[in-house]
Amino acid sequence: MLDDPFRPGRNGLYGLEQRIECHSPLALVILMFGSNDFQAMHEHSAEHTAQGMAMLISAVRNAPIEPGLPAPTVLVVAPPPISTPQGTMASKFAGGAEKCAGLTAAYQQVCAAMDCHFFDAASVVTASVVDGVHLDLDQHATLADALVGCGRGAAGYKLAKLLNCAARRRDTSTAS
Repeated sequence: MLDDPFRPGRNGLYGLEQRIECHSPLALVILMFGSNDFQAMHEHSAEHTAQGMAMLISAVRNAPIEPGLPAPTVLVVAPPPISTPQGTMASKFAGGAEKCAGLTAAYQQVCAAMDCHFFDAASVVTASVVDGVHLDLDQHATLADALVGCGRGAAGYKLAKLLNCAARRRDTSTAS
């Protein structure tokens, strides 16, 4: 949600409203951003990143969709915490593990305040064993299965079940 001085166009906020408009009607928008905000070049905290997530949620809800169409439901997925950055990510994310501390709780607060659904990816995956920051291939599949699996029932994919599962997981992760 921040500008990258070395790789322009990486700010997730730019153009989001237009993309929501172009693809409407949408039942659900899933937002999973944040890890890149903790690069060494950025002096931001988990609370700053959560404020950026609030801006993304607002952009989704304020997109100029056709009159009469409902705004999509928003599901925020907190990425797993950065572990120890390795390889090409080591210097780029130096200090990232410390800076991202508290991101999940900060996202939960934003979601509660903005009436969004929340899912903690760390409940099913960890940061990459390869780079310590992103998800590995198998972790993408595990996360997808967790999100979609909550919504599978006898009648197939059900959005309501997915959102109920996200809410249950939010309640479970805060009870621990």
